Amino acid sequence: MASASERQFRAILKKDIVMELRTKEMLMSMGLYSLLTMVVYFVALSQAGSGFDPRDIAAGLLWLAFIFTSMLGLNRSLVHEKDQGCLEALLLSPVDRPVIFFAKVIGNLIFLLVVEALTIPVFGFLFLQGESVDAGALALVPLVLLAGSVGISGVGTLLATMSVNTSGKDFVLAVLFIPLMYPLLLGAVTATGAAIIGGPEALGAFWSGMAWVVGYDVIMMLASYGLYEFIVGA
Repeated sequence: MASASERQFRAILKKDIVMELRTKEMLMSMGLYSLLTMVVYFVALSQAGSGFDPRDIAAGLLWLAFIFTSMLGLNRSLVHEKDQGCLEALLLSPVDRPVIFFAKVIGNLIFLLVVEALTIPVFGFLFLQGESVDAGALALVPLVLLAGSVGISGVGTLLATMSVNTSGKDFVLAVLFIPLMYPLLLGAVTATGAAIIGGPEALGAFWSGMAWVVGYDVIMMLASYGLYEFIVGA
């Protein structure tokens, strides 16, 4: 039989998903922004010389797009809750703060993964078409995306909760979020770049980058979990 915390977790998560499926505001805005970013990158790099290999910078471009797209979604998810009074109702209800935190993290993670799944084919078509890629190594990219998205959702949910009550929500979230994402970006870009380039030497770089991402996820999720009750109670 499910405990009270499990029921509360499922109820909050279901509410967020059903609300988004009805409006599709966040998924539409995130998906369109991510796809347009890919097109802008492609146009900007279309005049590069013949010796330019797009695989050299493809991983960085991909993760920059996901970082900025996630900020758009994180901000909209909490602002929507704030404007409708849902956040205050949750905080006044007899629900443990960690349950709210993890429900919000999983909800944001699901939405981010959906957008990433829509973006990856476009990314491959624009930047990897005609390039020699290692299919086996490329199959590891979803693993990096999942690990990186966990860190983005966990830290982003905490920071979005902090910034939602400020006057400059977008600015405050960006100022806090981007510097804290640097260690995650370092590992995620390294691992993704290694998977895109492929080859026997790239495998070591991939797992080195993955270790960095997983370590970041563990540390920052624990920190976010510990700070969330203090943040929402402040």
